[in-house]
Amino acid sequence: MEDIIILTLHRAMVAGTPLLLATTGEVICERSGILNLGVEGVMAMGAVVAFIVTMTTGHPWLGVLAAIATGMIFSIIHAFASVTLQANQVVSGLALTMLGLGFSGMLGKPYVGKPLSIKMGDWVIPWLSDIPWLGKILFTQGPFFYLAIFLALISWFFLERTRLGIQIRSTGENPKAAETQGVNVSRLRYLSVLIGGGFSALAGAHLSISYSKSWIEGMTAGRGWIAIALTIFALWNPGRAIWAAFLFGGFFVVQYLLQPLGISPSFLAMLPYIATLLILLLISLKDPRKLNAPAMLAEPYKRGER
Repeated sequence: MEDIIILTLHRAMVAGTPLLLATTGEVICERSGILNLGVEGVMAMGAVVAFIVTMTTGHPWLGVLAAIATGMIFSIIHAFASVTLQANQVVSGLALTMLGLGFSGMLGKPYVGKPLSIKMGDWVIPWLSDIPWLGKILFTQGPFFYLAIFLALISWFFLERTRLGIQIRSTGENPKAAETQGVNVSRLRYLSVLIGGGFSALAGAHLSISYSKSWIEGMTAGRGWIAIALTIFALWNPGRAIWAAFLFGGFFVVQYLLQPLGISPSFLAMLPYIATLLILLLISLKDPRKLNAPAMLAEPYKRGER
């Protein structure tokens, strides 16, 4: 029984890693006032590019870097539409998702069914991995797990304790006031969208070269949408996103544990998304003033406007 619990929690950490990466990026993006519904599409692009580059070069970290670069470049589309053209951010984000899913499917078609021979092994942390229970759960994970937690903590510190982070938050709260203080609102919003895109693509890279070590069309399986919901669930705080992401990672794992009980596999596959809807429903019942949402989220801003 003990081994089953440890294995379940270990897998929950693995399943929650891409959610944490994507959620952290979306938090940074939304804190600047830009709503990006294109996370799913950017994740798909990151996954396919990471897989292709890794398979071609034999170097997984080159695949990771290529994925991050692709995600940032791909996100320029949303940044240009939202910041420069001041288009509807919901429409722009949805378009980015559809474009990313379609383009990744086209690029990855020749690679469907081809296993990745290069493996990113787990990092066993000396001494810490010997701690009962926690050692096997937290300190025998793959590099993406440690990278996700590190980036989430750094992002929290960046947003809450650095000058640039405070400026990003101010562009999401009151861009007019930020502009009067000499802040280039458009530049910071562009930067935030690109950072968010890089994080989302990194989440996709984890799926294709570490989690499943293969490419199939639609492998993101709605995780980008869950990351957007987790951004609200975490109250736009990268630190809170850590436990929220791994909690939902547990929902992905539980469905496999319940299959032997004779429960419909189709129903079990719905569990993470049912949980997402329930969480959003509960959040909607809270006082909006306590949600910590950026005041100007999804609102376009024209420089010099009074």
